[in-house]
Amino acid sequence: MVNHFVFWNFQEQLSSEEKREAALKIKESLEGLKNKIDGIINVQVVIDPLDSSNRDIALISTFDSRESLRAYQEHPDHKEAGAFIKSVTCDRTCVDFEE
Repeated sequence: MVNHFVFWNFQEQLSSEEKREAALKIKESLEGLKNKIDGIINVQVVIDPLDSSNRDIALISTFDSRESLRAYQEHPDHKEAGAFIKSVTCDRTCVDFEE
């Protein structure tokens, strides 16, 4: 099993409303990939972190193998979501690990 965690902050110039709209779009697009790509065990996008957090949004996902993670990363719908995410976020941090 492979865990894939990604964390972002929104770009500072975005208004609170723009950040909220972007967060909802990111959540919908990434969580929707679970039904489109084989090998995804779970996908959760956290858009309301606690005040103690230092990131605005988090992706917590699990795959059945490294190959499934690669397939997810190369999937056209993931690339489309990624392009939008890059347009509204900064400070990306990623941690992948195998259990």
